[in-house]
Amino acid sequence: MPSNDARILLHTAVPTAAVGVLATVISGVVVGGKGALGAGVGTVVVVLFMAIGLVVLQRTAASLPHLFQAMGLLLYTAQLLLLFIFVATFKDTTLFDPKTFALTLVVATLVWVAAQARAHMKAKILYVDPETSTGTSSSPAGKSGSSA
Repeated sequence: MPSNDARILLHTAVPTAAVGVLATVISGVVVGGKGALGAGVGTVVVVLFMAIGLVVLQRTAASLPHLFQAMGLLLYTAQLLLLFIFVATFKDTTLFDPKTFALTLVVATLVWVAAQARAHMKAKILYVDPETSTGTSSSPAGKSGSSA
């Protein structure tokens, strides 16, 4: 993973994890152990889903740049649907408090998206390859002669 990708992943995962820890503590104090467990599970689910999605999106951008925008839209839609499925699946569980789970899932997702947008805005990623300093052109347009 290139350094820009790792930096963006770090700048999105850390704030999300911090909010998750805060939600776990608040849920533990307000609801009890099941609330803390629900918030912890919600945080882990968001961080895993979003991190996997970011890695997939970055690899798609590197190998198939023409599909980047469509892949991004598809990926975010799929992530939101999967998160909705998680909420629907665990709404009647007795393992942890489903309300703290769902609330933490939503808040952590919003924090991830905001942190990712901020990380992309702050990143200095070149969108055009800089020319070489020797002054020679390696592009096909700079070469002369015919191939026939």
